[in-house]
Amino acid sequence: MPRLPWIVHKGMFLVLTLLLGACSLFSGSSGPSQEEVQKREMYKYGSIMGGEGGLSLFSGSKRPDGDQGGGGGLGVNSFLWRGSLDTLSFMPVVSADPFGGVILTDWYSPPETPDSRYKVNIYILDKQLRADALRVSVFRQTREGGSWRDSKVAGDTATQLEDTILTRARQLRMAQVKN
Repeated sequence: MPRLPWIVHKGMFLVLTLLLGACSLFSGSSGPSQEEVQKREMYKYGSIMGGEGGLSLFSGSKRPDGDQGGGGGLGVNSFLWRGSLDTLSFMPVVSADPFGGVILTDWYSPPETPDSRYKVNIYILDKQLRADALRVSVFRQTREGGSWRDSKVAGDTATQLEDTILTRARQLRMAQVKN
């Protein structure tokens, strides 16, 4: 029997190594656990309103581990999100990004003061229901001679609006806890 050159031996060794390595990919023993699969599914579909009572797509309201933590698949707290929308329901919303936690309103003129208009920007910064997870900016314009000019907003207006949103968010959370 003729002897094969050493390069053929090394080539056959390489082919066998690759085949054995490929077989281990299909063995199933090193696959993800059931818990990992559930977590992937949760993050794959995400949530419309976030955790802590957020409206989840294709799954229950609780996370797979039973925790109802602050944010679910979103980077914001769902109670702050819904509390913000409830509080600003009288204003026209230009943009609402539940994944980024940004709500921007259009200009709104109260019926009692048609020569003033207001605009609000809300930023939800965290998954926790905390006062420092919310930032509100309020802008005001007044009509002078047929055109709108920027005006000062009372210093505590943004703080009062934040307090109102936080109160509504706490009410929503307490309502869910009772259920």
